[in-house]
Amino acid sequence: MRKFTVHLKSINDVKEFVRIVNDFPYDVDLASGRYIVDAKSIMGIFSLDLAKPIDVEIHHENGQDLEEKLRQFMI
Repeated sequence: MRKFTVHLKSINDVKEFVRIVNDFPYDVDLASGRYIVDAKSIMGIFSLDLAKPIDVEIHHENGQDLEEKLRQFMI
């Protein structure tokens, strides 16, 4: 499993993030406080407080390729 933190600053960031994550077969979760949502769900992401950094968890042994694609959102 790989973990890192992202910041999604705009609606376009959320749409691009979901588009990228959906290109991969891995299970990916986003966590903010006590809430955890599926990173492939645009509605789930909008239920989070996007003003705060969000933790990403890639549930795969080798999620480095997805991590590279999401580097633009990392903080």
